[in-house]
Amino acid sequence: MNDDQITSVQESFAKVVPIKDAAAEIFYNRLFEVAPQVRPMFKGDVSEQGTKLMATLGVVVNGLRDLEKIVPVAEALAVKHIEYGVTAEHYDIVGATLLFTLKAGLGDDFTGEVEEAWTAAYTTLSGVMVNAAYKPAAE
Repeated sequence: MNDDQITSVQESFAKVVPIKDAAAEIFYNRLFEVAPQVRPMFKGDVSEQGTKLMATLGVVVNGLRDLEKIVPVAEALAVKHIEYGVTAEHYDIVGATLLFTLKAGLGDDFTGEVEEAWTAAYTTLSGVMVNAAYKPAAE
């Protein structure tokens, strides 16, 4: 990820914040549509989970210029998600769902450049998370 991509992610996420509840609803509706097998992982009110998702995204997006601080948090989150039944394969589904949500929420503001920036950010972070949760430690 380069500096322009970070700026693009941060500026586009600022446009999502005012519609964060709708964005979370779009995200989970799409996730359960394309991956109904994950629905049982979500207990209780999905709108509460949506609030957590948007808050977490906000922390990550705001921390993109200081990855040393957010990487350990992301790694711990990935390990915690194993308990819920999350597998490495789920990360690709979530990434595609995130891009779908951003496109739906941002409309014409979701340009090719914005999509590339979000893809780079998600790929970076999901790679770190998958490695933390599913790759054996080097011996």
